Amino acid sequence: MDILSLENVSQEFFLPRKLGDIVTRKPARSIRAVQAMNLAIHENEILGIAGESGCGKSTTCLIAAGLLSPTDGVVVHRGQSLAAMDDVAKKIFRRSVQIIFQDPYESLNPRFQIGDAVAEGPRALQLWPEDVIQDKVRSILHSVGLDPDRFMKRFPHELSGGERQRVGIAAALVMEPDIVFADEPLSMLDVSIRADILALIKTLAAERKFSCVYVSHDLSILGNVADRIMIMYLGQAVEIGSAKDVLTNPKHPYTKALISAVPIPDPTIERGIPKIIGDLSMPVNTHQGCQFAPRCPYAKDACWQSFKPLSEAQALHQSSCLRETDADVLNEVVDADRG
Repeated sequence: MDILSLENVSQEFFLPRKLGDIVTRKPARSIRAVQAMNLAIHENEILGIAGESGCGKSTTCLIAAGLLSPTDGVVVHRGQSLAAMDDVAKKIFRRSVQIIFQDPYESLNPRFQIGDAVAEGPRALQLWPEDVIQDKVRSILHSVGLDPDRFMKRFPHELSGGERQRVGIAAALVMEPDIVFADEPLSMLDVSIRADILALIKTLAAERKFSCVYVSHDLSILGNVADRIMIMYLGQAVEIGSAKDVLTNPKHPYTKALISAVPIPDPTIERGIPKIIGDLSMPVNTHQGCQFAPRCPYAKDACWQSFKPLSEAQALHQSSCLRETDADVLNEVVDADRG
């Protein structure tokens, strides 16, 4: 069963016009952060979202979490549209969907003690009596590896980066959510503690039976933690499927390029360089077709004119590439991988 779904969701941000643009009557410039997104989050799964910086990963999470209203499309939580929810349904939704933010140095209020920071959500929504909230705060701190007796009265500046991120995890999970969005929770942490935090999230997801949307640049991390992986490029979802299918049998040229960039700790292994051409695409006033077309050596005229959105109604492993079934292109891709 789907807990939450995005149906043909798009998000466009308009840039402020300069005086010269107004005088010369130039049209307003815009950034399409998300385009025609169709995505369903299933019960008890970990969905990984990968892509380079600026591709719309965080914007997608903010829309799904109800923190950003989409320009087009609908976000549905357990069969009900977010836009049509009344106050009671919104309260349930806010409790059900939580976010673990990227930067534990910025996401915690420096004036709050750790116990109050974790208890802030349940208090704001008046979920339980104060004594019950205190019990749940102590329990969740223990679950994330922090001794309540030692950390309840501390302030964020007294904690290490890893400890702060554990507090951020506790603040999200104390609400007993159905879905947790983890927006690159390891990027601000030392390499030595990343494995512990990653294992903690995976263990808690299994124990507490919540679904997790895990955002990362690192496909090697997603390969270890995610059940499904979605690849994004400049606001477009270009491929989705099980983690095994996406990583071992990628269908989209951009996915193949990402996988080829993952380091292999064996200098004897040689991999071909993917045939990616051109410069990085600009996200301002983009064309209507596939945004990867300017850099794709296999693009044809139709790729510049139209984009094939992914659909949850189709097969589990699918790609937006218009030339996915083109035998000549598939052979070229295989040759490129062989070097």
